[in-house]
Amino acid sequence: MEVVLYIAALVAAIGFLVLCVSIGATLFSVKSTLNNIASTVAGIEGQMEGITRETTTLLTKTNALADDISDKSEKLNSVVHAVKGIGDSVNGLNNSVQRITSTVSKEVGRNEEKIAQVVQWSNVAMGIADKWKQRKVIEQEKVQVVDDFSQLNQK
Repeated sequence: MEVVLYIAALVAAIGFLVLCVSIGATLFSVKSTLNNIASTVAGIEGQMEGITRETTTLLTKTNALADDISDKSEKLNSVVHAVKGIGDSVNGLNNSVQRITSTVSKEVGRNEEKIAQVVQWSNVAMGIADKWKQRKVIEQEKVQVVDDFSQLNQK
């Protein structure tokens, strides 16, 4: 029975040894994994610093761009107001021209008969003037013929 006790103690010692070796191997594996994680975290930390710097620079540029856009937008608003003023002026001018055209059309319609009479009298006057010119030409031709005849008789 003593032998069984020694064998049991030896089995327990061997089991304990296997357990200690397993735990040691596991701890070395965990240590290696933790070292890899630490180096990865250190690399990420460096990358995060770079990202932070770039983000700060980008934010500064974005703010400057936003200010520039705001300034240009205000300047563009004044141009838009000026163009609107020009458009209003052109509309006013168009309305005035339409009123004048309408007034002239109404007056022409009212005085259409008078205008027709003026045109008729103008035609009559032009006809008389043409006949007067023809008569003068004929009289001058008669005088010329008489002068020519007189000159022939004198020769």
